[in-house]
Amino acid sequence: MVNHSRDYGARGRVGIAVPQANPTVEPEVGAFLPAHTTVLASRLTSQCAEPKERYREYFIGLENTLATYDTLKLDVCGFACTASTYLVGRQQEDDELNRLSDVKGYPVISAGLSIEQALRVMNVEKLAIGAPYPEWSVAMSRDYWVGRGFNVVNTTRIAIASEDTRAIYELSAADALATLGAIDFSEADAILLTGTGMPSMAAIVALMESTGKPVVSSNLCLTWAMRLALNLDDGEPGDAPRHPLLNGWQNRIADL
Repeated sequence: MVNHSRDYGARGRVGIAVPQANPTVEPEVGAFLPAHTTVLASRLTSQCAEPKERYREYFIGLENTLATYDTLKLDVCGFACTASTYLVGRQQEDDELNRLSDVKGYPVISAGLSIEQALRVMNVEKLAIGAPYPEWSVAMSRDYWVGRGFNVVNTTRIAIASEDTRAIYELSAADALATLGAIDFSEADAILLTGTGMPSMAAIVALMESTGKPVVSSNLCLTWAMRLALNLDDGEPGDAPRHPLLNGWQNRIADL
């Protein structure tokens, strides 16, 4: 798809609904997208101090968040809060995203559904998860993927500074590697770095090199699915190791 009438975003106007304090989604999605696409972010907002209720309000309020685009017609929009969809569950996620896609006239895609689609394409059955969440949210993520039909062979918590999930946003890819680098992933077909808030691009490259396994993240899978919706190719790897889903981003990490 190319719209030659646009000065910007000729290959796609990509909306992203981002948790209000999350600093990671825009730079990562921007790096995962090719030239001549435009990232147009909106903020998922909630005044709830309790993380579960905040997650729930992000999902329930998604239609209002999309309304903030006013008359701007997106080509696709991603819901970039994996934990919200872990909380509301499979059926509500599927039903609401289908409804919003019909109402808005463009695909509304969640990180959760994008990850599942990516894992199916890669023929993954046995999944390992790295989760930068409190313990209750780690368990919730595992239950979600079991419910989607995967054999979760390992779930590893990446520690955060407090039970407030906004502490995720202070993590780095190095924090993920410090924990996951010591894990035996030999039984897994692939490794998932769940959550959109932890920077993970460098961790994907490092873990793929050290384990020989495919490694995906919420932001990578979400962008990959949005690229599919826009009929964009999967990119070229350049000098970096080839990723099974999406390429062209590996050499951009140092510039973020």
